[in-house]
Amino acid sequence: MSIRILPEVLISQIAAGEVVERPAAALKEILENSLDAGATEIQVELEQGGIKRIRVSDNGMGIARDELALALTRHATSKIASLSDLERVASLGFRGEALASIAAIARVQLTSRSIDAAHAWMLQAEGGQLAEPAPAARACGTTIDIQDLFFNTPARRKFLKTDATEYAHCVETVRRLALAQPQTGFTLTHNGRVQLRLNAEPGEARVRHVLGDAFERNAIAVEAVAGALRLNGWVIRPGAAPAGRDSQHVFVNGRYVRDKLIVHALKEAYRDVLHHQLNPAYCLFIELPPETVDVNVHPAKTEIRFRDSRGVHQFLYHAVERLLGAPVASGDASAAVTAPASRPPAWGPPQQAAMPLQVAEAMAFYALLDQGPESPAAPAAAPHPDGADAPPLGYALAQLHGVYVLAQNAQGLVVVDMHAAHERVVYEKLKSALDARAVPAQTLLIPVALTVDACDVAEIGPHLAALADIGFELSVTSPTSVAVRSVPWLLKDADPVELTRAVLAEVAEFGVARLLVERRNELLATLACHGAVRANRHLTLPEMNALLREMEATERAGQCNHGRPTWFQLGLKELDAMFMRGR
Repeated sequence: MSIRILPEVLISQIAAGEVVERPAAALKEILENSLDAGATEIQVELEQGGIKRIRVSDNGMGIARDELALALTRHATSKIASLSDLERVASLGFRGEALASIAAIARVQLTSRSIDAAHAWMLQAEGGQLAEPAPAARACGTTIDIQDLFFNTPARRKFLKTDATEYAHCVETVRRLALAQPQTGFTLTHNGRVQLRLNAEPGEARVRHVLGDAFERNAIAVEAVAGALRLNGWVIRPGAAPAGRDSQHVFVNGRYVRDKLIVHALKEAYRDVLHHQLNPAYCLFIELPPETVDVNVHPAKTEIRFRDSRGVHQFLYHAVERLLGAPVASGDASAAVTAPASRPPAWGPPQQAAMPLQVAEAMAFYALLDQGPESPAAPAAAPHPDGADAPPLGYALAQLHGVYVLAQNAQGLVVVDMHAAHERVVYEKLKSALDARAVPAQTLLIPVALTVDACDVAEIGPHLAALADIGFELSVTSPTSVAVRSVPWLLKDADPVELTRAVLAEVAEFGVARLLVERRNELLATLACHGAVRANRHLTLPEMNALLREMEATERAGQCNHGRPTWFQLGLKELDAMFMRGR
């Protein structure tokens, strides 16, 4: 068969397969155009999950009559005009493919009125064929009505899911754009019924309305700056992390993205505090100069490339890791240790009256310990009975079933898993002790040589010094081979070939190598687990209080080494509700 140029309609239908894979993809492109046009109110109407109809109306700047046909033409856009514009594009849309692709596989009616126009104009298209514009009536803005998506590509239509599934994808699209644009109001209608209405509001309120009250209650605010990089938003507390990954939202310069480098950085930030069955949840907004990020990777525009990928990765990792690793105590940790806990209180035995069923208990909370034979009656200031002056985790009351420590603080009751808490304390001490000195390395008697990909050799070059600092010494022996001369002492029993290949793969994909640190930490976590206090060991009140003070001064003390929570707070209001007090 001879080579020939494809018909324009067929070209558009082929291109549509990349841009419009389902109704949600078409909806995303239209909504992005509305936002680029400065719309502050957007109305979305769907029928049958968007398969039968997608209608979007906005109050943006509108399109002039002479440009209506161009709006439905491939590679026609008002967003960019040159290569330099493409390199620093700040708008959501810029490729000029979406509307043309949609018009090639659906029946489209485009109605718009520009700011300076006397009335609106309407243009119809079907299967890529455009009609002449006709006068229409509407206020300033644009309405695009898409019906019978994929009507002329039945093979593609067969791949669509049920109406409910496609509708769910459309809802998620609206929610993502609503998170990125809180200053814009959104209304979503499905089959004639309003399903979602969001007014223009501050970012915090938009997050609460979109992600729910549970996310807001358990979220920690993030704000970090490093040069031109800015990060703000919210991350979920490790103890409230969900099992699914549907609560992970990242926006770069206002654009929702799914970037493996960002996901990896945030996963690593959570690694030391998150249970293996749970996943991070976050809503983060990254701002950086447009020229330092390439958004022209895929027609869907959800994949991006950073010019300094390693710098972005490290910035995100350290910003979130520091936040999640903050100690419980907000003030000076040493001061918390020397508070009234230096004279730990004791639990007074209950006193019961002799008369049956007439129980009169007098609990002597925080009674003074015996001062010894030299000063048997020496008084000292006891903590306030209501715990108002107590440290964050309070003062110990008792040990429950040899597993839990009960403590009282200003908020109410604190329950601590003593093994999990002590495990974290020991683990962090081991890490700090190891980091405080040079990491010992195990020199191999005979260097291990292995053949690797030339690209991996080129990628590993800038990281050789950093790897040597943690005891992993590599040398490049040829463009396609490396030699392993030493490994970290804690990893001396690991297979050096397997270890090297894993490190090379991580560097090639993410530009960083945290694998060795994580392997080291896994061994330290095992040591800490074996060295922590065991269940059913009786602790004295001084020991319990010492553990609480250590927890307050330890990073990531809210979770053990395996991501399980170490303590919970039961507030007085919760306790009162349990016993129906005040009703």
